[in-house]
Amino acid sequence: MLKTAIGIIGVLIVTNSTLAHAQGKTEGQGVQMSERLSPSDLKAITDARIAIVKAALQLTPEQERYWPAIEQAVRARAEARQKRVAALEALSNQQGEVDPFKVLKDRADALAQKAATLNKLVDAWQPLYQTLNDDQKRRLGFVVTRFLPALKDAYDDRQMDAYDETDEDEQGE
Repeated sequence: MLKTAIGIIGVLIVTNSTLAHAQGKTEGQGVQMSERLSPSDLKAITDARIAIVKAALQLTPEQERYWPAIEQAVRARAEARQKRVAALEALSNQQGEVDPFKVLKDRADALAQKAATLNKLVDAWQPLYQTLNDDQKRRLGFVVTRFLPALKDAYDDRQMDAYDETDEDEQGE
């Protein structure tokens, strides 16, 4: 199951970067517009990340009862992040004068919300983590500190390559 989850993530990363690059950009549209992930893409990535962690843990039937709360907290956190990103995009596209105090207030509210969703995630993980054996804790540590960040770095590198290639295309015009 872990190999399947890893394969899914790899396919998502490669497919998304290839599609984003193939779309190119239309007149007046920046590179970021063609590379933006759709809500369904983000959901698929969240699903895959959840599957990877669950597969790495190899939960016992007793531990499985704690999993739904964790999955719900992860999804709520991902959804909240998507809403924060959408709000930032709307702000950056806003025409006219921007109120700096409103921007600071919105940022403070976003940080408070981020803290709240992180606390919910911690609260969801606590009961399960106490039941994990040493092997499960080691695998969880590896996935969280090494594997998932490496996937994100690989995705970011592909995005930067697509951006660099688009820059070269613009300079050649």
